[in-house]
Amino acid sequence: MTKHFQRELDVLKKQLLGLSAQVEEMVLRVMKSVAALDMRQAQEIIDQDKAIDNTEVQLEEECLKVLALHQPVAGDLRFVIAALKINNDLERVADLAVNIAERVVVLASKRNVTPPFDFSVMAEKTRAMLSQSIDCLINMDPATAHKVWQADDEIDAMNREVYQRVYEKIRQDPDQVEILINYISISRHLERIADYATNIAEDVIYLVEGKIVRHQPEKFTKLGQRKDK
Repeated sequence: MTKHFQRELDVLKKQLLGLSAQVEEMVLRVMKSVAALDMRQAQEIIDQDKAIDNTEVQLEEECLKVLALHQPVAGDLRFVIAALKINNDLERVADLAVNIAERVVVLASKRNVTPPFDFSVMAEKTRAMLSQSIDCLINMDPATAHKVWQADDEIDAMNREVYQRVYEKIRQDPDQVEILINYISISRHLERIADYATNIAEDVIYLVEGKIVRHQPEKFTKLGQRKDK
């Protein structure tokens, strides 16, 4: 590997980690805005979306430039491919944070809003999954990636519980349907953020171990313990 190629890979990794930090901070702030129904903070997150989009485009262009100029192979090729996919996943996580912020703006404009579900646990577990997926990317840690991969089912179950709670509330008080639908959206967006955290973890497993673990009917830990999907 030439020194120039190594420098470009280092720059690419630095840019990817920089985007990761920005997106993780967006998710943390939007979850705080949900808890407080903080319209100002929610609007700041919405305003940040364009900058994230621009960073995602720049990083994609860097990946394509490396592929075109250096034609990497083996581990280096896996890294650039994983970087392309993770870059896209992070941008979509940022979009989901913006979508949640938009729901907060709507809810904050209403009176007497009572959440049908305590989102704090779901929000914290989702944030932890995203943080761990980024940590395993930084440290090239497949063991942590497997843990993130395993955690997704719990968020799915919480999302189903929110749907059930909201349906019950709608039956009890149909006049609140407009407000309650916003909470379904928040729950769904949190569940999708957890999905993208899982995608990042899968890409780290691929990057480090060379294994493609998507679309498997059963999940396996690093030690070979089976967990049914």
